[in-house]
Amino acid sequence: MKLHFAKLFTYLFTLWLTVTLNFLVPRLLPGDPILSLIDASDGASYDEAVRKQLESYHGLDQPLGVQYVHYWQNLLRGDLGDSISFRKPVSELVLARLPWTLGLVLPSLVISSLIGLVAGTHAGWRRGSSVDRSLTVILISLWNLPAFFIGFVLIMLFGVYLQWLPLSGAVTRFAQFDSIGAQVLDMFKHWLLPAATLIISTIGGRFLLMRNSMSVVLGQEYVLAARAKGVTENNVKYRHAMRNALLPFFTAFSTQVGLAVTGATIIESLFVYPGMGLLLLEAVNTRDYPLVQGAFLVISVTVLTVNLIAEQVMVKIDPRIA
Repeated sequence: MKLHFAKLFTYLFTLWLTVTLNFLVPRLLPGDPILSLIDASDGASYDEAVRKQLESYHGLDQPLGVQYVHYWQNLLRGDLGDSISFRKPVSELVLARLPWTLGLVLPSLVISSLIGLVAGTHAGWRRGSSVDRSLTVILISLWNLPAFFIGFVLIMLFGVYLQWLPLSGAVTRFAQFDSIGAQVLDMFKHWLLPAATLIISTIGGRFLLMRNSMSVVLGQEYVLAARAKGVTENNVKYRHAMRNALLPFFTAFSTQVGLAVTGATIIESLFVYPGMGLLLLEAVNTRDYPLVQGAFLVISVTVLTVNLIAEQVMVKIDPRIA
């Protein structure tokens, strides 16, 4: 009971800290959202009266403590506020962009994790072999390359030189599709390059983690005992060694989801992919406090949720950590 209460307290404290930082960080950024809004207006000149009206409308003329209390009150009602720059509810903007990010990040993470899992298992099982050395050099080298550089190379190769895939966006603008299948195919073509960038930039970490975990497990007594009993190599590799090496793999996977989401911000910006990363970048550029808060909050809650799910999966793998 104490353990469950401690976990609940940890998650609640993390959530409170996340919400508080979401509130404070945008206000610590240099710049003024009202000035950005006025400057962005076509032909608008600076007017102090207009500025004060906009500050009052968005509640920015109130003391910081009052703004913080109102922020919590709105959150508890499910209200993320209104975007200053887009002049739309933040929840509407987030709901429009979030599916694109989830559709990019989650499949890419699954694919990179599966490849890293299989490659790391084989490399760790045959540590020191030519296959192990080759995989280690190639995947770790790719892992150390910046995501934007990988994306740029893919754009130049498949978008410019070969012209197989579109350069940017999530769907061809102004296109008239004959069927849903044609539209899905067009979206898939736009998805391939940013997804490949995310996969290539994250696969090395998953490979190295699984390789090292397998190397540690191979020296355990139960693996040596299974081999001594004449258990087939595949059974020892997958049923004994790999299963026990999965625990640190899933532990690291849950913590790397946040890195993947932040990495997607760079990738979405590079490919002009209409996800949360691009929305967050637009919000930061315009100092749009409500939008920055809403985007950060959704991303943070998503990461916390994935960590919670990963924790439950780890309990299934090894009940001793419950």
